[in-house]
Amino acid sequence: MDISKKKPAFLVSDVLRNYLVRYKRTEDLPITYEDMLRWTDSTPIYDDTGKNTLWESVIYDGAAQLEMLNGLKEIYALLKTDGDTQVISHLVVSRIDYCLFGNSNPFRIKVVNQLNDNHDYFYIKKADASRIYGLELEHILSPNRIEYMVDGNTLIEGHIAGIPGDVFIDSYMDSPNFYPIGMAREFVKFNERCFVMLLGDMRSYNYVIDVTPDFDREQYRVRPIDFDQTAYEGRKNHYMPQFYKENRQVVDFCIELLTPQTVEQYKYEERILMKRRYNLALTRLNKLVDSMVHQELSTPDKIRSLARDLNNYHNTKRFSRYSKMGQILRAHLTLMLGKPKPKMLSGKIVYKQKS
Repeated sequence: MDISKKKPAFLVSDVLRNYLVRYKRTEDLPITYEDMLRWTDSTPIYDDTGKNTLWESVIYDGAAQLEMLNGLKEIYALLKTDGDTQVISHLVVSRIDYCLFGNSNPFRIKVVNQLNDNHDYFYIKKADASRIYGLELEHILSPNRIEYMVDGNTLIEGHIAGIPGDVFIDSYMDSPNFYPIGMAREFVKFNERCFVMLLGDMRSYNYVIDVTPDFDREQYRVRPIDFDQTAYEGRKNHYMPQFYKENRQVVDFCIELLTPQTVEQYKYEERILMKRRYNLALTRLNKLVDSMVHQELSTPDKIRSLARDLNNYHNTKRFSRYSKMGQILRAHLTLMLGKPKPKMLSGKIVYKQKS
């Protein structure tokens, strides 16, 4: 499937920044993304098999290194303890990594507990409006809470824990504890969430699987970690993980294990849960989408293409009236989360379509 290889970063508009201030997503940071770029030396990071990860461990000159480490610890305190550094006085920044791959070129900060050697991560990235909209949509409409904050053109994100999707597919699915039907169900639900929120480019390395041991079997939750392509691409299928070849192995056993009726059941269940969150946070969500309407998030060609696809999907012509991705997302959310209860006809689940 052809997808944009390098999406441009969109600046945070004044309307979006006002939204972020209103909902306490902004902070005055001691260090910016531009400050982080002043590293003077680096070492490539390799995985356990000797493959280059495209991350490099970076260092800074003399006094700048100490200033950087203290500032990063303050940022972690803002993220975790509302800025109280006394609570985390036993923590230290042990490593700073820089990613050479992707749209956001993030820095990954490793924070270590000196008392028990436990560690955590957070990320410093260039603030991209597309990514911020994706983070907010995930926070509001998914079962997951997202830690992040913005200062000017700097974005701070908390770590989203889990097994990277490509590692899970290559290695974990052969584990004796692996529960295929549970994973198939979760992938269907994840696919539906991404489509409802127009979260794009969910190839296997752009999401993680959170594995939770239960009393009789494992439970899974698939969580996106890359939000750069939110409401940017021009095809409906770009927002559905099932169509990416990197996810083919998971899709194959979903087809093998789940009947069409069961798939529709899981999709409907997920939309009902999203609809409840949608109703609870309607004021906040409307303000978020309002801000999307006031800025460019894609190209006219992509907007027209997605409008055609969604017209066909929803059996309507309303999307042809829209010139902004925010307008398309608002209508799509209304249609997806406002669908009636499915009915069984001749063994198949069908939905009444809204015009």
